[in-house]
Amino acid sequence: MPLTRTHRRAGAAALAATLVAALAAPGVPAYAANPIVTNIYTADPAPLVVGNTMYIYAGRDEAATGVNNFVMREWRVFSSTDAANWTDHGARANIGTFPWAGADAWASEVEERNGRYYWYTSVNGNGPGWMNIGVAVGDSPLGPFTDAKGGPLISDSTPNSSGLNIDPTVFTDDDGQAYIYWGGYWGPRAAKLKSNMIELDGAVVTPTGLTNFWEAPWMFKRNGLYYMIYAANDTNGCVTNSNYACQRYATATNPLGPWTHRGVVLDQVSSTTNHAGVVQFNGQWYMVYHNANAPGGGNFRRSVAVDRLYFNADGTMQKVVQTTTGPPPNPGGPGQPPAGTNLAPSATASTSHVSAWESLAAVNNGGVPANSQDRGNLAYGNWPQQGTQWIEYTWPSARSVNRVATYWFDDNQGIDLPASCQVQYWNGSSYVAVPGQSACGVAGNTYNVTTFTTVSTTRLRLSITSRPGLSTGVLEWMAFQS
Repeated sequence: MPLTRTHRRAGAAALAATLVAALAAPGVPAYAANPIVTNIYTADPAPLVVGNTMYIYAGRDEAATGVNNFVMREWRVFSSTDAANWTDHGARANIGTFPWAGADAWASEVEERNGRYYWYTSVNGNGPGWMNIGVAVGDSPLGPFTDAKGGPLISDSTPNSSGLNIDPTVFTDDDGQAYIYWGGYWGPRAAKLKSNMIELDGAVVTPTGLTNFWEAPWMFKRNGLYYMIYAANDTNGCVTNSNYACQRYATATNPLGPWTHRGVVLDQVSSTTNHAGVVQFNGQWYMVYHNANAPGGGNFRRSVAVDRLYFNADGTMQKVVQTTTGPPPNPGGPGQPPAGTNLAPSATASTSHVSAWESLAAVNNGGVPANSQDRGNLAYGNWPQQGTQWIEYTWPSARSVNRVATYWFDDNQGIDLPASCQVQYWNGSSYVAVPGQSACGVAGNTYNVTTFTTVSTTRLRLSITSRPGLSTGVLEWMAFQS
């Protein structure tokens, strides 16, 4: 029997009814190299990019030396503006966040929706069944987070639930539909989420094609293709001892599958469990995972690591090379525009509306904003228009473009950060969404980078939808040559 299964059951029984208050450790000095943190033990990392910052949400391993059970009672948050140096923001949620819960703060993931951050967690419940999935919510990536539902989103009483309801991964598609995958004990499960993000929308399904699935799914999208990585513990090219696990991956053209297995993307690590997440940050893909490499580490004293991830031309994933150095710093911190050839200065800008006291020339004049309230340079705004407005670039001949960076204007006087946005291009007869579009960020005080499959076009448009009762504005909109 694999070690992960045996000790998860033992750990759950040993920690029932344990509660702990959240630790506050803001501004703890940054770390570099792998593991990214060594003064505490951390596991089950989940990355999230918001503007110029990558966040990692992770459980904390608290097992004492020689204790062969998981002791996990809180979730912590780390952040970086270069994917190399990390700041510990302390515990931002714990088992006490959920009044209905008992013990065990296992794997989690955070998903943003309409400016709110939903933290999906594996947590022990006090009711029927011993492992549930809860949801907390906050108004920023650092919270504060509170129970969003008053009970579990998924439990043993959920029809067709997994044999072990753990390891949620939540993905929101380009059309706004959100999906949740979860499961352990070889039992992957999936369902749609309602727009409130705290209710299932329809039946739970059993996805097919996830060969040798054991636990720890993570879903993302690249160039119009859906990817699922997950832990497997088979001895058919994965591991030589089934007490350990590797990360396999599969792809699909539909978010609910069927999936096609593609291979191993991360070999076994130094801990028995293997839990990973994938994210794109400042134009580079990364895998975050855990191992037992910190001083005094072990199977129940794990540590988060970060390494670069690469794709082949056909979309398949190269195996991640595990390093002790970690990735080099990736530029693109606050106030720093992304690297690359910016095509915007050579374009002619147009818009659906510009305020009489603002200037459309702001969007491609090469200004470098100090923050979203910066009026030291020109600013574009569309007051008093509400709803969906747009700005557009036109070139005299076709340009190949694969990403944009938007710095939003917020004057606190009616022009505010938008509710949402979408990048579109002229396909010769109409405007359509660029293919494979990553999240169109709406964070303030930073460049929001949106990547997509390369398009060749003479016109590129940014469609901007305002928050209710407000208008929107832009300080700089950059378009990059592929």
